[in-house]
Amino acid sequence: MTERMRTIYLDHAATTAVDPKVVEAMIPYFTEHYGNASSIYSLGREARKALDEARRTVADILGCKPEEVIFTSCGSESDNLALRGVSLARREAGKGNHIITSPIEHHAVGHTCEHLEEHFGFEVTYVPVDEHGVVDPDDVGRAIRDDTVLISIMYANNEVGTIEPIAEIGKIAKEKGIPFHTDAVQAGGTLDLNVDGLNVDLLSLSAHKFYGPKGVGVLYVRNGTPLLPTQTGGGHERNRRAGTENVPYIVGLATALRLAYDHVESNNQRIAALRDRLIDEITAEIPDAQLTGHPTNRLPNNASFVFKYVEGEAILLNLDLAGICASSGSACTTGEAEPSFVLTAMGIPPEIAHGSLRLTLGRENTAADVDYVMSVLPGIVEKLRMMSPLYAAR
Repeated sequence: MTERMRTIYLDHAATTAVDPKVVEAMIPYFTEHYGNASSIYSLGREARKALDEARRTVADILGCKPEEVIFTSCGSESDNLALRGVSLARREAGKGNHIITSPIEHHAVGHTCEHLEEHFGFEVTYVPVDEHGVVDPDDVGRAIRDDTVLISIMYANNEVGTIEPIAEIGKIAKEKGIPFHTDAVQAGGTLDLNVDGLNVDLLSLSAHKFYGPKGVGVLYVRNGTPLLPTQTGGGHERNRRAGTENVPYIVGLATALRLAYDHVESNNQRIAALRDRLIDEITAEIPDAQLTGHPTNRLPNNASFVFKYVEGEAILLNLDLAGICASSGSACTTGEAEPSFVLTAMGIPPEIAHGSLRLTLGRENTAADVDYVMSVLPGIVEKLRMMSPLYAAR
């Protein structure tokens, strides 16, 4: 395989490859330990033991009690359960009808808020973000009303990598007695997840963002937080989420999370150095390239940009031809005709927001990968600009 044709994966914010050690841990629960964790015979007890051990592993990393950990099918379900479960429970208790969130949340939060507005009559306040995508805790404080039932602000943005002041927002929520949820899906495996340090009452994770399998997630719910189940049936997950537990995948999630935090500092340091190289070289070598997101307080693996006079989708297609996997933003919104709602909320004009590129690094990436990207990307942008009438008319 030639240098040009080898595949370089730079879309770890979308998903990650399952760690071989995770696969190894999962296999026995597809084969010899396949019992239903609710059954009382030996096969069921073996599955229950694995489920309990996985719950303790997750709880240790979150700094919470095992019974505060709910296993779900994904991060989106975790977000949905948090928002609907708390909002409906609090309204039923007569606490109010008002939710606070931001305009740059993942669709799992944003669309759920819209659904609660349109079909359940909730009112939603969207506090603004600054040019780096940062929520001001004071804006959250000012948005709180007597009838506010929930605040949900993401830990780190999936498109631009900005890390939000979650602990500060959580402190405000705690002082007002309002449950506070954070979508920590992008933060899982890299940032501190201690729920007391973050001042959160609910926190969502998804295994496939930290080298675990797709199809399994976590919702942390602090004891005492009211939560109506949104998936009903049996009494699984302490009556909070019905459905036979997916033991192999839950084992995989817990294994992946433990492996991620065993070496989190060294991994973050190495990957952040590659990220900084990408940021420095792209902004230096490509005219009219602008970093998006906070310049320093960002996820260690996220390098995101906009390029004037060019379409992000065209950049992606050309990168793919060169063997580079990248994204123009969230994998859940790629393909939409409209510019990124995250970028426009940050004040970036739509015509510039269309030229977005997100490069997110992972464990397997090397300095040679950065070298290769820099040997290809400037030429791609230049070629596309030469075809652009906007560039000609600048």
